[in-house]
Amino acid sequence: MRLEDKIRDIPDFPKEGIIFKDITTLLKDGEALKIVIDNLTEKFSSKKVDKVVCMESRGFIFGAPLAYNLGAGFVPVRKLGKLPAETISVEYTLEYGTNTLEMHKDAIQPGERVLVVDDLLATGGTVNATINLVEQLGGNVVGIAFLIELTFLDGRNSLKDYEVVSLISY
Repeated sequence: MRLEDKIRDIPDFPKEGIIFKDITTLLKDGEALKIVIDNLTEKFSSKKVDKVVCMESRGFIFGAPLAYNLGAGFVPVRKLGKLPAETISVEYTLEYGTNTLEMHKDAIQPGERVLVVDDLLATGGTVNATINLVEQLGGNVVGIAFLIELTFLDGRNSLKDYEVVSLISY
């Protein structure tokens, strides 16, 4: 099965000139979803991952079953004000402004081996902000996984110090 064939293009969403990569068409296909989770599990099973850290919200879809398969804990990274306990935060730049991400302060212990997972790598802003949070708490990022990578936006270039896996590239 070609996973690329399970992704739907939505032109001019969320704004004119953008071709949105809609993953809901892949998610509704049980076999395709299983292939994604199994492939990511295989690629990181030898890394001895302690925690899988995922950004809201689509990263959660892939991160939770991956954490289960790896026998690791799951850590959500959320937008400002969405987590109930004490947090650390990082502000990062978007093409149209800034955003802030938070993680619980007790989510990662120093030295824990962390896999960061999201649905899509574009410019790398969100994943770099998440790495910053992990490293603030003393976590060791042992890999970064994406379903899709938009290679023309060169986000991988900002992740040179990390092992990056993407299952689909455009």
